[in-house]
Amino acid sequence: MFAIKKHIILAILFLTPLSSIFAQITVSPEGPISSIKEAVEQAAHGGHVIVKPGTYVEHDIIIDKKLTLQGTDQPTIDGNEEGFIMIITADSVTVSGFNIINTGRSYTKDFAAIMLEKANDFVIENNRLDNVFFGIYLAETERGVVQNNTIQAYDKREASSGNGIHLWNVKNPKISNNHVMGMRDGIYLEFVDDAEITGNISNDNNRYGLHYMFSDGGRYYDNVFRRNGAGVAVMYSDNVDMMNNLFEHNWGSSAYGLLLKDINHSKIEGNRFYRNTVGIYSEGSNHVHIHRNDFELNGWAVNIKSNSMRNRFTENNFIENSFDVRTDSPRNNNEFDGNYWSHYEGYDLEGNGIGDVPYRPVSLFSMIIERQPESLILLRSMFIRLLDTAERIMPVLTPKTLYDENPKMNRIS
Repeated sequence: MFAIKKHIILAILFLTPLSSIFAQITVSPEGPISSIKEAVEQAAHGGHVIVKPGTYVEHDIIIDKKLTLQGTDQPTIDGNEEGFIMIITADSVTVSGFNIINTGRSYTKDFAAIMLEKANDFVIENNRLDNVFFGIYLAETERGVVQNNTIQAYDKREASSGNGIHLWNVKNPKISNNHVMGMRDGIYLEFVDDAEITGNISNDNNRYGLHYMFSDGGRYYDNVFRRNGAGVAVMYSDNVDMMNNLFEHNWGSSAYGLLLKDINHSKIEGNRFYRNTVGIYSEGSNHVHIHRNDFELNGWAVNIKSNSMRNRFTENNFIENSFDVRTDSPRNNNEFDGNYWSHYEGYDLEGNGIGDVPYRPVSLFSMIIERQPESLILLRSMFIRLLDTAERIMPVLTPKTLYDENPKMNRIS
């Protein structure tokens, strides 16, 4: 009986590929397998490839099977500026622990360090991508995780730089705790459903820290967007939750902390807008609730156009902004209620913490600047203070119906 079992076992071993028996393959510069591409080709479906420290000059590494590709002590994959470095077309792939550098660059192809196409349930984590055209590119994927990666490039021209984390036609992605800098857009979404973007730092990018296009139902929270060319843009999307983010130091002639364009039924809550040219710029956006945010030391805290309607600003702190609210409409199509305004000079005789006189946040001088930008030089003059005071007492040129009926006397915590 034992002899029969032994023959059966030997027959199984003879007929089974070695890669299936030894599911783990090790790559090292001096080992029998010194190429990552070769190891991936030899690996079995569901296998595990371990890459030892060293530099591997390789590109177009194609992963078309379920696989875990793991670097030990951050080995370097150098694409030598020759196209894509890694292309993933299979489900359930994990790539972790690599230093990936030097993708190709092109005006016709989106060369990326890691390209995922029609791949689901993947994990891309703990990698450092440096001097790349596009960083991590997701196309037609579902339920992927991109976390704890650092992505950096150095081209200062918007037209010739790519995006750090690029998502196109993606469902249910989770993008968390990444640091992206020096790209065109730090994180770019187009036709993405139900994205979760959390804990990322996106700074010093040529255009937007986050660029949201035609993407419904997502939420981004606890992120930092700092010193980007034009801040953050959310466009042509519905039901987006924007919570507990920091928008700071986004300065320039067309820079915003947050640009809203044709956004509907969304929420902006718990964010801090600090030292931006414009905190929030809204055009064609409706039914957005802006609640419990801090607008501090911005040029304009809010610039809201007349085609933005039925938006609600409640319990926000407006602190020492040059101008609190700017609009191009003589009417108020939005609601301001219960906010704190550091420029409010009213009183509270009842002692209930609410000003007895409504606050009108649109100053006459802000409207003058819109028509004559050169007049900004008079910003701190006594003459302008007198003009604004007179206009608040008896509004003639500013919107008569744009006011906060219940201004808070103290900062809202």
